[in-house]
Amino acid sequence: MEVERPHPSEELNEGPETPARLAASVIVLRDSDAGPEVLLVRRNPQQRFMGGAWVFPGGAVHGEESPADAGLRELEEEATLRLDAGPDALVPFSRWITPAEIKVRFDTFFFVVEAPAGATPAPDGEECVAMAWKRPADALAEYADGKLQLVFPTIKHLEQLAEQPSVAATIDAARARDVKPVQPRIVVGDGTAQVLLPGEPGYDD
Repeated sequence: MEVERPHPSEELNEGPETPARLAASVIVLRDSDAGPEVLLVRRNPQQRFMGGAWVFPGGAVHGEESPADAGLRELEEEATLRLDAGPDALVPFSRWITPAEIKVRFDTFFFVVEAPAGATPAPDGEECVAMAWKRPADALAEYADGKLQLVFPTIKHLEQLAEQPSVAATIDAARARDVKPVQPRIVVGDGTAQVLLPGEPGYDD
């Protein structure tokens, strides 16, 4: 499966490295008869950054917020979903830092949480214009068929989510993780750009 088509906003930076801005993203899950489903929102196509892409709700940390507080705020702002349990409900899942070779960079904390019973999230209509519950494997298949626009970190997270049989299993696996920052690299050669993860051949070249 091809997973490295860059989004237009992932523009290569030819100048000094841009500092990464602190951000948070929330992976909301619910169980279904066919397996766990994840909440994806579609960013407004008019937005320069990630316009039209399907992502997990999230955004930049403001002021003195913690990443978990920012994740809760963004979840309510973008998907009209409020978690009454507060930031303690969010389980750290991963931390991704945008490659140094990209102009717009974020240091993003990803959290996982089970959707409250009876929750009816909805897109805000401004930042996010659509919303869908999808099995991670289905979202990846739609991306491969060109029916869904995804960005690299979302793809990699969906691949991990697709391995788990239930929401509880996903959260248990997250609790057992030692979350460390992951910073991919963009390697340009022969007119193409390739995204490499730590440990992959060529990453340390």
